Amino acid sequence: MKSDATLDCIGLYCPMPIANTAKKIKEIKTGQVLEVVGDDEGLKEDMPAWCKATGHEFLGMEEEGEKIKMYVKKTK
Repeated sequence: MKSDATLDCIGLYCPMPIANTAKKIKEIKTGQVLEVVGDDEGLKEDMPAWCKATGHEFLGMEEEGEKIKMYVKKTK
């Protein structure tokens, strides 16, 4: 999936990937897509829940071995 910005959260565990995502999403424009790359299994539940709570659009997830890629579209 194509993204406009990437956030590396490899080696970080809850709550840091979500905290860093919240900070990084403020740096991109509305309508752009942020790719969050991590290896914390908790991201699979945490990222969709965070998107629902904040109103951003969760576009999906890709797994490559240990690596988890999350895609979030900034909506506001």
